[in-house]
Amino acid sequence: MIRIEDIAHVRFAAPDFSTMRAFLEDFGLSCSEWNGCLYGRATDGRPFVHVTQPGPAKFLAVGFRAASVDDLKALAGHDGVSVEDADEPGGGKIVRLTDPDGYGVEVVAGQKQADTSATSVDHAYNSIAARPRLRAAVRLDPAPAHVHRIGHAVLKVSDFRRSEAWYKERFGFLTSDEIEAASDVPLGAFMRCDCGDRPTDHHTLFLAQLPGELGLLHAAFEVANLDDLMLGHQHLKARKRQPAWGVGRHIMGSQIFDYWKDPFGNELEHWTDGDLFTAADPPNKMPMSALLAVQWGAPHPMFAGKAPPPPALVAFVTGLFLRFKRLLRREPKRITA
Repeated sequence: MIRIEDIAHVRFAAPDFSTMRAFLEDFGLSCSEWNGCLYGRATDGRPFVHVTQPGPAKFLAVGFRAASVDDLKALAGHDGVSVEDADEPGGGKIVRLTDPDGYGVEVVAGQKQADTSATSVDHAYNSIAARPRLRAAVRLDPAPAHVHRIGHAVLKVSDFRRSEAWYKERFGFLTSDEIEAASDVPLGAFMRCDCGDRPTDHHTLFLAQLPGELGLLHAAFEVANLDDLMLGHQHLKARKRQPAWGVGRHIMGSQIFDYWKDPFGNELEHWTDGDLFTAADPPNKMPMSALLAVQWGAPHPMFAGKAPPPPALVAFVTGLFLRFKRLLRREPKRITA
């Protein structure tokens, strides 16, 4: 239908705005309230990247950014919904959809954008290959990380192929890496925007069919650089926030990552130095072990205990789960006279 430009925001409900706001500000977002909702803003000039509305703690929706209001009209016509005025910071228009698992999907266009805010300075780095920083010391001031933009969201889905088709049909996503629990047993895919020759993030959306309750696995926010990520880590740790996983470097996407839990159990990620691809780059297939492993840094929490399960066993059990789900979805043979 259309090709989205990027992710726009994630939306949650929470029963206590003051508690959520304190965490988001420690995480590196600028917060304000509007029409009874709490909005978190990054430094990229977008009106918001994180929304909290009142209610029992829950993930509500992921938002994407379309290139134009005409794209919204085409999308609305395809799904039989209306294009609405967005009564939120930045205004613009919005189309509200529901995906196969009941997640809200909000597509926006025409928002007013402010000037990009100042971020931490990315100083020159000395390495063996080059030494550009001369006669200057590095002196970093303690502070929260500087969140520049939202980068991606990860959704747990009940049927990967069904959800993959739904998102690709509407938004033009391209697969960067498809993950398999076993040969010919896909469990999910990292998908990026189709921006033609313009490089874009390795993934904007990751769909994962895994055991357990459905929901948002995490939302990820790009910070200024490695120093900024580590200052953010130090600040959140000093504020006694709940760590989830990190610091380390992923395999798919290559990001340096640091995950934290908000007070209501939602997982948010700081990341920097991710891969960029164009539409010409082909998709890959990767094993589940590459999803759970790191190139360096903190192991996945599943493998951080004293007696971690072997990665091969985790992949084997996940493969059995997916095969069983696939078997249940098969239609029974019709009996003919």
